[in-house]
Amino acid sequence: MKSDTKGMFVGFIGIFIFSLTLPATKIAIFDLDPYFIAYGRAVIAALAAGIYLMASKEKWIEAKYIPKLLIVAGGVVFGFPILANLAMENGSSAHGAIILGLLPLATAILGVLRHHEKPSIGFWISAIIGSSLVVIFSFISGDGKVAHEDWLLLGACVFASIGYSEGTDLSKVMHPKVVISWVLVLSLPISLILSYYTFEVSYLHMSLSSWAAFIYLALFSMYIGFFFWYEGLLIGGVARVSQVQLLQPFCTMIAASLMLGDELTVLNVIFATLVVLSVMIGKKMLIAKSN
Repeated sequence: MKSDTKGMFVGFIGIFIFSLTLPATKIAIFDLDPYFIAYGRAVIAALAAGIYLMASKEKWIEAKYIPKLLIVAGGVVFGFPILANLAMENGSSAHGAIILGLLPLATAILGVLRHHEKPSIGFWISAIIGSSLVVIFSFISGDGKVAHEDWLLLGACVFASIGYSEGTDLSKVMHPKVVISWVLVLSLPISLILSYYTFEVSYLHMSLSSWAAFIYLALFSMYIGFFFWYEGLLIGGVARVSQVQLLQPFCTMIAASLMLGDELTVLNVIFATLVVLSVMIGKKMLIAKSN
């Protein structure tokens, strides 16, 4: 299997895991405060990460990597979850998934800036077309309006793309599992304090579905998904593999339909098909790396 194909396949596993994040958040938010969801899930993920680091006998991280790890933490542990959770208070997970479809273009741009990748014009055209389809779908489904929740999700896109880019850079010098593990462990003091101040006793009596959603967000969305995502980006390149993210909105819509009963329309299927085609075309476009 070619490296780019393998990278996209591994990356898609991560994206599939991430695609359940918004529906799971929508379920958890029935009983939990959006801020506590963000901080609490980071605490649980950090505990799992600490167990992994001790079990694998990893040495303490070198000081020179800590600033990069903290940047990743700012993006994927705090920035993205907080903004996405706030957006899900009143927004639809299916609609929100479409806004997050802009992530591939944002990640590709950072890949060019941070990792010296040189996508061809054809690649950029296919990436812009795919992202434009996502934007068009958003306006159609939102009656031509950009809601407050959409702006929150756009901010979440920026934070996520920064975390993805810096995390991939670190994955060149340490295993992707180690990268996200240290990101979570280093974030633990902050996430633990913030969890304490946002926790309410009533949360202990939340529904089983909310508990299941919260645990999924902690162990899969916040931790295990990054095993596959960072490794896929490392194997196939940030700009190319990031285009797999274009499939995430439609995976999320299917999940929202099954988990929340959201309607899956013909329009959804049409746009999903067009976006998949743009990903397939983009995959064939040349991406070089400067020396």
